[in-house]
Amino acid sequence: KMSASNANSAVYMTDTPKQIKNKINKHAFSGGGDTLELQRANGANIDVDVAYQYLGFFFEDDEELARIGRDYASGAMLTGEVKKVLIDCLTEMITEHQERRAAVDEATLASFMDVRPLEF
Repeated sequence: KMSASNANSAVYMTDTPKQIKNKINKHAFSGGGDTLELQRANGANIDVDVAYQYLGFFFEDDEELARIGRDYASGAMLTGEVKKVLIDCLTEMITEHQERRAAVDEATLASFMDVRPLEF
């Protein structure tokens, strides 16, 4: 569930890798079974699994995402494994964003905000 009043209910572009890992592992609802045995036997409900749903938005490899979905739904893949894939995906994306944002200085901002003619 996403709630603006709870800082742990969303991953922010300012979060550290440790915060991302904590939020996903502790707060992302799982569609997996209550026990390892149930997870292996019945698989996961990927329609309600938050980590898998996030991967649908952020994971770039559609074929790999489909494989993860099949394996997770069948019980061949566990909740912790899917969450790890999401943590790695988000950490890389957010870290790259933070590095690019840190490189923006006043001169870059000023050049972006300059009035200039539009060419069509």
